Amino acid sequence: MLNRRTLLAATAATSLAACGRAGPPADLLRVATSGLPDSLDPARGEFAAAALVYKQIHAGLTEYAPDGSVGPGLAESWSVDESGLVWTFRLREGLMWSDGHPLTAEDVAWSARRIVDPTQSFAVLGDFYAVTNARAIHAGDMAPDQLGVSAPDDRTVEFRLDTPLGLLPTLMREFYPFPRHVIERVGLDWVRPEHIVTAGAYTVTAESQMSLDLVHNPRHYAAEQVSIPAIRIDGVREDATRMRLFRAGDYDLADRPPANQIDYWRERLGDQFQSFDAPILRYLKVNHARAPLDDARVRRLLSRAIDRQFLAHEFYADTATPTEFVLPGGVQTHSELAPQAGGVSRPLQIRTTTGEGERLAVAISDDWARFGIETELLVSYPTDLYQAVDAGDFDIAIASFNRGLKSDPFFMLDPFAPDGFAANFNWDDEIFAELMAAARRQNEPGARGQLYLAAMARIHDQMAVIPLLHERAHWLVGERVAGTRADIQPMLWRDLELIDG
Repeated sequence: MLNRRTLLAATAATSLAACGRAGPPADLLRVATSGLPDSLDPARGEFAAAALVYKQIHAGLTEYAPDGSVGPGLAESWSVDESGLVWTFRLREGLMWSDGHPLTAEDVAWSARRIVDPTQSFAVLGDFYAVTNARAIHAGDMAPDQLGVSAPDDRTVEFRLDTPLGLLPTLMREFYPFPRHVIERVGLDWVRPEHIVTAGAYTVTAESQMSLDLVHNPRHYAAEQVSIPAIRIDGVREDATRMRLFRAGDYDLADRPPANQIDYWRERLGDQFQSFDAPILRYLKVNHARAPLDDARVRRLLSRAIDRQFLAHEFYADTATPTEFVLPGGVQTHSELAPQAGGVSRPLQIRTTTGEGERLAVAISDDWARFGIETELLVSYPTDLYQAVDAGDFDIAIASFNRGLKSDPFFMLDPFAPDGFAANFNWDDEIFAELMAAARRQNEPGARGQLYLAAMARIHDQMAVIPLLHERAHWLVGERVAGTRADIQPMLWRDLELIDG
């Protein structure tokens, strides 16, 4: 998505540099991302770009600490009773929305009811599935006011659960309360710039299909710790264009350089090219409802025939790690273990999108062809691909997800659990489901980790999906930006600073 400003910059970067153009505004962080949110309402946004912006404008009940761990957010403290079924969150004193209206525990409770209300929310039940009556409300069988959440006083919120959920404070980092007093007045228009009220470090002053303008929220609970006064976010869809504009000096931050140009940008940008360990999985989604893919032996054969080392080297400049496992750290086996294509008697269709996915699909097709497996490639727009997968109209799809700053193993495995956002490939496994349910109930991190390892082993044993690569996150960080860390992506812009120069 390009506006006139970025189009001019893309075609005239050289002449601008030669003419000595004026420097950027000292108080503005300029960010280029591959896309913009589909909605500023956390109950309705579904794109990864929305999750990034939510971190800037909304405030969670808990928060991401600077190192990505769990820290206080709107709630200054929390506790769980001996049964593990009642969580109590204590809000900070004097919380306010960006318009000065008090932010109370009842706002939080009302927001929880809204997020599970199917008439108001597109959100996957996910984080709230364990809250009493959440499933029935989400299915339309109960009213939202029956949700197991209450506000005993203005600063106390209680969640009552059906089953223990030790990760609840971690999940609450991305539960963003809504301004009830605005939504009840203007409805879904509450996210328009003229109406929007937020509790995060920034709020929105302007929005278009191509850009977002954010300004510091002086009523944020930690406003005095926020250094950057204003942020402009431009959606620049083409990876190569986004990178050229960064190099021309038009942006201070830019995400996702083209995977096939990592060496190019790393060499030319030096320290401004930064890479991070990240919960990003590239994998093949396999339709278990279609023969011969309903046979685990065929799925294992397909997996073993893939030269993952080639994919990592040729398409990711060795910055991605070849893997057969959903979680990082598994032992990589070798592709030579696929001697024949027994059981694959028809061509397999691979669905993908243009660019990176298409290149991977061609390479995988070549690998399979060596063992007599025929393929057909179907390249489409992302929305068409998603619709086909949801409808079950696919054999194999090139898929990926990026969990952002969510590094706990839960967030890599949960997409494949029942009700997970990636559980749309007709795999229903009781053993895996119970392991994930047991991990959710477990409060002790060590025991929970063992359950996750067992769940990962079950996926691998069944080859439910075919993992390919654990990718790294790449960001371009300009010389004006200070406050980044080597161990966490620069996604928490409230923690950054701008340097005059």
